[in-house]
Amino acid sequence: MADADLDLLQGTLDVMILKSLSWGPMHGFGIAKWIRQTTDGVLQIEDSALYPALHRLAHRGLVDADWALTENNRRAKYYTLTTKGRQQLRSRVQAWEKYSAAVAQVVRATTAPA
Repeated sequence: MADADLDLLQGTLDVMILKSLSWGPMHGFGIAKWIRQTTDGVLQIEDSALYPALHRLAHRGLVDADWALTENNRRAKYYTLTTKGRQQLRSRVQAWEKYSAAVAQVVRATTAPA
């Protein structure tokens, strides 16, 4: 996979994670579940992609992580969006909306190239 493709995939996953945390603290399983439910099962994030992304976001100061008990009384790491993470989310959502609108224009084009 080309570096640009990997950057796009990571960036897309990052924005989905940041958005999920905009509702409040959540553990990894909850994040994956929210993405799956929100997309009606179309997107299912594997642990092998989710946890490296969470660590990358924490390293960049976009999320904080603390241990706490789940609703099932199990220890889990809960992730929280930082102020820097909220700013990054706003910026990335704007960029995503511009990018996806441009792709949609191409996909819906009804005229051939000149």
